Amino acid sequence: MSADEKERLVAHIAAQADALAVLTSELVRIPTANPPGEDYEACARYIGNRLGARGFAVEYLRAEGAKGDSDTYPRTNVIARFEGDRPGPCVHFNSHTDVVAAGEGWTVDPFGGEIRDRRVYGRGTCDMKGGLAASIVAAEALLDCGVAFPGAIEISGTADEESGGYAGVAWLAARGYFSRPRVDHVIIPEPLYKDAVCLGHRGVWWAEVEVYGRIAHGSMPFLGVSAIRGMGAFIAKVENELYPRLAQRRTEMPVIPDGARQSTLNFNSLHGGLPEQKDTDGFPSALVADRCRIVLDRRYLMEEDEDEVRGEVVAILEGLKAERPEFDYALKELWSVPPTMTDTSSPLVRALDRNIEAVLGHPSRHVASPGTYDQKHVQRIGHLENCVAYGPGILELAHQPDEYIDIADMVASAQVMALTALDLLRGQP
Repeated sequence: MSADEKERLVAHIAAQADALAVLTSELVRIPTANPPGEDYEACARYIGNRLGARGFAVEYLRAEGAKGDSDTYPRTNVIARFEGDRPGPCVHFNSHTDVVAAGEGWTVDPFGGEIRDRRVYGRGTCDMKGGLAASIVAAEALLDCGVAFPGAIEISGTADEESGGYAGVAWLAARGYFSRPRVDHVIIPEPLYKDAVCLGHRGVWWAEVEVYGRIAHGSMPFLGVSAIRGMGAFIAKVENELYPRLAQRRTEMPVIPDGARQSTLNFNSLHGGLPEQKDTDGFPSALVADRCRIVLDRRYLMEEDEDEVRGEVVAILEGLKAERPEFDYALKELWSVPPTMTDTSSPLVRALDRNIEAVLGHPSRHVASPGTYDQKHVQRIGHLENCVAYGPGILELAHQPDEYIDIADMVASAQVMALTALDLLRGQP
């Protein structure tokens, strides 16, 4: 890329700061909360209409048959593609359009898209409509500046990343939308800091443990078996035996924040005994609980094996069966995804490194995410290794009340995205 092209792109995007903020605000005002998956169609149409007017070929793809899709809440995805002046590689920017529920604690309207103090506020600004807006402005800048390039640029807005991505990137990847020869490089603008390339993420193993007991009258618990006491014994074993082992395991993956460089396990939810009776004045029945269920969220490292992760939990459960004659359980695996890491020698990583330093004036950082995102589907289903996350936003603000994104961070990231896309399209080593 010539110095003149680089300067024109950087200057043009800088001049788009206010327009970038407005675009982000307008995306936030489309309340694509998941669950249940509202307004996906409206958001997809907004993106498609904008890019279609710029000459992109637009496809709307409903993930029919995918979990969560229904006529009431269709899982609508959008992919827009702009062909260059001759054949060449394809650079794809993928953003999820769904956001988590607003929750409590906001001092601004979570879906108001308020622009104040050089920030845009609202649910999804950081995670990740600010990144989506930055990728759109980056692609449009290449067209506005008249920069010639081979190959193609794609931008997608996909569904359900917050609930696993199975009606979004996974569904599309299974149909060839994230594989060669269609796509060569994928950048996912998740909020992992404007100066960092996110190479991948830890693995995840979710499981449900149900402990069985025997019902009895609460005044004579000795005639029954309390599933809650059995679950308590399981939790105690995890607390005293497994947690200390996990705390000793550290990874070479550059996971952020630092606390996530160890193996972790979270008790996602716990259910046992009779349902709560919040809306009545009566007392619950006097019963010994015959069922208690816990959901485990285990995050594991490149250095660990999924069979080992599963085996540690099974060993505790089997040990309790040996110690407590009436202890019985069922283990149900809910889902799992292995860790993933893109090699730092990848042309995609090298191009981002080079352009982060050019725009920001200091070297980039390499990080890995504590949780999974849609890179897992691009690599596992699409078999495309050249995929990373790069985008504006502060990771710790995701899913928080008063979520926001700095306009300056979006501008800088859009500049990096535009320069990187052009390098990759032209085969810059």
